[in-house]
Amino acid sequence: MITLIEVKKGNNESNASLLRRFSRRVKSSGYVNQAKSRKYSERPKSDLKKKREALKRITKRELYEKLKKLGKIRDGFRK
Repeated sequence: MITLIEVKKGNNESNASLLRRFSRRVKSSGYVNQAKSRKYSERPKSDLKKKREALKRITKRELYEKLKKLGKIRDGFRK
């Protein structure tokens, strides 16, 4: 999304005051806050990715149960 915020320099206005006025306009527009919130938001996972992760969990669980039955993994805490 491109937004145009335009500030024109007055006759006796310094560059610093022009920059301050521009910064205030940008801040009051709220576009900086929107951009920051979008920066850290996560996209929802696709259905295919959810299915793959679920299949991975299931196969890991099956392997763990198999090794547990064979006695290669002890159940409980180590002492």
